[in-house]
Amino acid sequence: MQLFYTPDITVGATHYMLSEEESKHAIRVLRLQPNDTLQLVDGRGGFYTARIVDPHPKKTLLVIESSQQEYGKRNHYLHIAAAPTKNLDRLEWFLEKATEIGIDEISLIQCQRSERKEAKTERLDKIITSAVKQSIKAYHPHLNSLQPFSRLVTQYHEGQKFIAHCLPGEDKVSLASQLQLQGSSLILIGPEGDFTEKEIAEALENGFKPITLGNSRLRTETAALEACFEVNFLNR
Repeated sequence: MQLFYTPDITVGATHYMLSEEESKHAIRVLRLQPNDTLQLVDGRGGFYTARIVDPHPKKTLLVIESSQQEYGKRNHYLHIAAAPTKNLDRLEWFLEKATEIGIDEISLIQCQRSERKEAKTERLDKIITSAVKQSIKAYHPHLNSLQPFSRLVTQYHEGQKFIAHCLPGEDKVSLASQLQLQGSSLILIGPEGDFTEKEIAEALENGFKPITLGNSRLRTETAALEACFEVNFLNR
């Protein structure tokens, strides 16, 4: 299956022209020919089957033969907010694997113990797009720019809210015991040095429930992916 990401396609369109980047990939790399069939996803749940009319390396023209909306729509909404790792490769790995498993929104948060103070979302968003195409997803996860921890936790978020931290406490429970299935959830994952006591207290004051992701001490990206896997597994 030759899958292309086409976020500007409109529902009901009969023709579509691939971007220069996607046209080059289709014609120069894949060497597709007139009447070859390919699939398109718009990142909003639309899945289209199209046929090449004009295989131009900069503006390939397609005719849309069929379409399906809400393709692969999941029964829940998952939002993970995590502190970007010092090694950016680890963050990219998380974004790729979380997209493949299933995630709707990712927020990057600046915490007191964060070792990385900036993260360029343009490159990170391309990592997500590549994973969308590789895993045949019609929904493109939304990536939010880096923001202060306090700003995120004090905003309104629909559904359940959790914070995973490493400090001991009898109030921490497993995610499985608290998660309401087929709903919306936001999970906070801290930096490599964990959240501070002040940050944990602020999250709790704003309605976040403390959870544990197991007995092992996990890296930031591993903890974020573990949370992603658990939510998807429980909602399977």
